[in-house]
Amino acid sequence: MRAQLNFVRQQGFPEATSDGGGVRYAALMFQPRLVGILVPIGLALQEGAFFLGLGVLLWWNAAFPRLNPFDALYNRLVANPRGMPRLEPAPPPRRFAQGMAGTLMVGIGLSLLAGWRGLAWSLEAVLVLALGALIVGRFCLGSYLYLLLTGRAELANRTLPWSAS
Repeated sequence: MRAQLNFVRQQGFPEATSDGGGVRYAALMFQPRLVGILVPIGLALQEGAFFLGLGVLLWWNAAFPRLNPFDALYNRLVANPRGMPRLEPAPPPRRFAQGMAGTLMVGIGLSLLAGWRGLAWSLEAVLVLALGALIVGRFCLGSYLYLLLTGRAELANRTLPWSAS
């Protein structure tokens, strides 16, 4: 439970408490889990257009957080029918992470289209590691980097999955 709460705080919700952290955690993981289903499909297909499309979608989410289709899908299919809290527009750490993931995917897509297989595979490895850390380890590299880059290293380190503070 502590790792879930740290994850929620890392995503840009520092006020999160243990009583609501589990519900918000599940909501915040909806998009990464869907992307976690789509990425292996892209890895199997090795189609540049697939990664370009997914990357542009993630850039869209970062640029227009109120129009995030993943959040809308969660709100419509999960939150509304069950009377659960709806996902609100992503705060800056989460948007930065979406933009970073989008950039990786666009890089993969462009590399595949250009025939640069080695670069594509290297970027795919980074993507798989970051996505694995997010889904399995409850650690969002993009949000963590955002906190570090904005001078909030203490907060960033307190949000690590293994942190007890």
